Amino acid sequence: MFKVHRETITLTTSKQFQLIDITKDVEEIVRKSNIKDGICIVFAPHATGAIIANENEMGLLDDIITFIKELIQPDRGWKHNRIDDNAHAHIGSAIISSERIFPVVDGRLARGTWQNIFFVEMDGPRPYRSIIVMVLGSS
Repeated sequence: MFKVHRETITLTTSKQFQLIDITKDVEEIVRKSNIKDGICIVFAPHATGAIIANENEMGLLDDIITFIKELIQPDRGWKHNRIDDNAHAHIGSAIISSERIFPVVDGRLARGTWQNIFFVEMDGPRPYRSIIVMVLGSS
């Protein structure tokens, strides 16, 4: 039988650029879904945030943030900055992507040994961010 299970993760960010590990939350949602085989969609409904999968190692996390800053150049004279001063975050979200899809196999989120799931904040701090997690499949 095909099932759909949806939950929302809410969080607060404390820095302009930040990676927040949401792996345990996503895995718990997959577990509660009782879906044996399917897919898990992790989506950030924000135009200035993104979702990535990578290793949770402090040096690497710092490197990722450094690379993102170099890529999107927050201090560049973006035209959108005349309106909202966050063009870099919109560009980062468009390039990195606001969603990731993971297989669900035998009731568990399928990810590599070193793959954790992160929300990428590029326009913080923000008092409220949400991530929609949808698990679709069969039980």
